[in-house]
Amino acid sequence: MNNQNNTKVIVPCRFSYLHCWEPDSVNGGDPKYSVSAIVSKKDTATVNAIKAAIEQAKKDSVSKWGGKVPANLKLPLRDGDIDRPDDEAYAGCYFFNANSRQAPQVVDSKVQPILDQSEVYSGCYGKISVTFYGYNSNGNRGIAAGLGNIQKLKDGESLGGRTSAADDFQTEDDEDFLS
Repeated sequence: MNNQNNTKVIVPCRFSYLHCWEPDSVNGGDPKYSVSAIVSKKDTATVNAIKAAIEQAKKDSVSKWGGKVPANLKLPLRDGDIDRPDDEAYAGCYFFNANSRQAPQVVDSKVQPILDQSEVYSGCYGKISVTFYGYNSNGNRGIAAGLGNIQKLKDGESLGGRTSAADDFQTEDDEDFLS
């Protein structure tokens, strides 16, 4: 028996618009945990694995779409150079949004839980597990990416525009600065 899930991919990426600690509502929809996964176009093995999983999800979902793949099917993998031309973080990359109603497990490089929420942020690098699946909802048909778990591997420049206290302030020796 083949238990392999051909729609699940482990994706090395940079995290953007990361909501892994608290679910976020987009346009008044149900709150979800989510991430925009930025994948380098140079990582052809990952890009090909994502494309293959999307194709498998299409095959698996034909019954949801009346027996055939719709011509106007919405696909998750987008080109950063086309869809986000003014954002240098997306230059030379593909990206897709993955989300889940359930909180992902967030772990470090040794697969130990990360408890300090400031450790994982938009801009750092790691891997996500994602499963692609078809949907047919309110006349919208497409392939979506379900977020599984998140592994942080290394720090990166924050994409949220947020700075650390160490970047904002210097050590003050004068205890009377307010007087």
